[in-house]
Amino acid sequence: MFGEYPKDELFATTCRFRVMLVREEPEPYGPETCAFPAQAATLLHRLSAGYDREMLGALYLDTKNRAVGHTVAYIGTINRTAAEPRGIIVPALLTNAVGIIVFHNHPSGDPSPSAEDLAFTRKLSEAAEAVGARFVDHLILGDPPSFVSLKERGCW
Repeated sequence: MFGEYPKDELFATTCRFRVMLVREEPEPYGPETCAFPAQAATLLHRLSAGYDREMLGALYLDTKNRAVGHTVAYIGTINRTAAEPRGIIVPALLTNAVGIIVFHNHPSGDPSPSAEDLAFTRKLSEAAEAVGARFVDHLILGDPPSFVSLKERGCW
């Protein structure tokens, strides 16, 4: 009969989940767009000010390249951060972002990319493409106003 199961058989249970986007205090992004690396870097220097360790985050964009949100996904040590693409991709999907600009700081003040920076950028661009998000750039922030755009350097 439907709904009756043998008593000695083990059955797995599943949980129902609800995923919610929690909006925190609004940041003063302003009406500026982030269509060019220098525009995004100006905003990102403000958002990342005060971190004495390496941190990696993302700026999420709408269809007109305006910032709709940002996240600090990982905080590391003085010279490295262990990161995975999922920490960037999941919030992008939750915010319905069309574009993603990844950023991280170099507390040394020198924004020169490392081999790990380049490898992570390639991995993240592939992950973004797989879920239909536009990977716009990866900016490495040094002492303001210095930065490096990995897109402009043709790194992926």
